[in-house]
Amino acid sequence: MATYDSIGATYGSTRRPDPRIATRIHQALGGAASVINVGAGTGSYEPPETVLAVEPSSVMIAQRPAGSAPALQAYAESIPLADDAADAVMALLTVHHWNDLEAGIGELLRIARHRVVILTWDPTFTRTFWLLDEYLPEAAEFDDTRAVAVDHLAALLGGARIETVPVPHDCTDGFGAAFWRRPEAYLDPGVRAGMSMLAQTGEEVIRPGLARLADDLSSGLWHERHADLLDRETLDVGYRLLVADGSRRDIQT
Repeated sequence: MATYDSIGATYGSTRRPDPRIATRIHQALGGAASVINVGAGTGSYEPPETVLAVEPSSVMIAQRPAGSAPALQAYAESIPLADDAADAVMALLTVHHWNDLEAGIGELLRIARHRVVILTWDPTFTRTFWLLDEYLPEAAEFDDTRAVAVDHLAALLGGARIETVPVPHDCTDGFGAAFWRRPEAYLDPGVRAGMSMLAQTGEEVIRPGLARLADDLSSGLWHERHADLLDRETLDVGYRLLVADGSRRDIQT
C-alpha cells in the first residue's frame, strides 16, 4: 500500500499551494512546454503545461482538482513511460518517500528531455528548526531515517543548481515548517495530519512535546524565546530547489 493511502486523506485541504513558492518552482522549470509531475500527490504546484501526473496513492489521486492533468498510478522507481517523455520533470517533497532513491532519480532523468526540478529539504538545516529541536525530537529522529542529503541528491542528478526557498510567515501550504511564526497551528490535529513527518511519527509519541508547546504558548515563554521570529516576513528553514539540466544520456556521455 502506498504511504499516502493511509496518511493523505486531508491533503487536498491542508496542502494548498503557496503562490510565492509556486512562482519559484515555475521559474525553475524554465519555460518547459511539457511537464510531468512525479510523486504528484493532489497536484499542488502543477503549471498549466503539466501533461501527466505520476502518483502511487489512489487516495491522493482522488483529491486532484477537476481539470487537472491526467494521473498515472505508478511509483517513481518504475515509470511506464518512454524516454524523453516531456521537456521537464518535477518532483516536489517526495524523494524522501521513495524506496529506491537511485532508481527514482534515474527514472526522472530518463523521462526528462531537458530539465529535472526537485523540491526537498536540507536535513542538517531543518534539524535545528525550533519545533523539532525543542519540542519534538522524536519526529526529528524519524525524519533522519528518511532524509536525503542535498549534496547526494545533486550528485545523483549529475550536478544540480541548488536554490534556497524561504518560507513566508503566512504560507498557505501546510508542510512541516510552514508554521514557523504561527506555533499554535501545530496544536491543531487537522494541521498535523497534513504533515507526513508528524503523521508517521504518531500522535502518542509526539503528545508530550505538544503539551510542552501548549504550556509555553500559554505562559508566553515561546514568544519570549523566539521574539526574533515575530517580525520576520520569511525564514530559511532548509527547503531547497534542485535544478538539473540534461537527460540521463547527457550525464552518462
